[in-house]
Amino acid sequence: MSEVDFEVRAAEVVALAGDNGAGKSTLVKVIAGTHAPDGGVIRFDGVEVSIRSPRHAASLGIETVYQDLALCDNLDVVANMYLGRETVGRPRFLQRLSELDMERHALDVLRRLNVTTIRSVRAAVATLSGGQRQSVAISRAVMWNSKIVLLDEPTAALGVAQTHEVLELIKRLRAQGLGVVLISHNLHDMFEVADRIVVLRLGRNAAAFRCRETTPEEVVAAITGAREAAAREAVC
Repeated sequence: MSEVDFEVRAAEVVALAGDNGAGKSTLVKVIAGTHAPDGGVIRFDGVEVSIRSPRHAASLGIETVYQDLALCDNLDVVANMYLGRETVGRPRFLQRLSELDMERHALDVLRRLNVTTIRSVRAAVATLSGGQRQSVAISRAVMWNSKIVLLDEPTAALGVAQTHEVLELIKRLRAQGLGVVLISHNLHDMFEVADRIVVLRLGRNAAAFRCRETTPEEVVAAITGAREAAAREAVC
């Protein structure tokens, strides 16, 4: 991946499209702090930053929800939303979890995002549907004052109703002022929620579209390289 120019603004959903091996996952891992870039500049809130690790990215306000969701099936919704960030009561040396405070905060976040399909925050994640699990993972990502959320194939392997549930949640993230990066192979999902679509091909920028000003056919042409081939033929 080289010479990639990519940006996402507050209250905007940007879909990152491209064939397998196009560089989507690599780009997201660089933004998330998992991979260190060999060069280039990253700016966050207008300030140049060097993202050293996922923890550093999270401290800036960048959260990532990977396709595997990183949820623990044997734990309940509250425990998963606080996984690794548990609130400890006083005195701290006793290391007693503030279960009531965590439950209240988790409920507040779910209500703010209008996640109504989860009946109890004390339900084990193993009992939840795919859409509900995705909702838990996304809610966990935004409960820490995040500004940008990176979503890796959030609707993969979901049914129609569950996909609709997740797409509506993405719209609510945008409505609350977050920037959202949506990695997807599903053109319908992109056109349903995205403001812009950025296409990567062979590790480089191939095209950028505003969803209201383009068509699925144009996006597919950019993903497959047909757009570039047509441009070369026109020059010849």
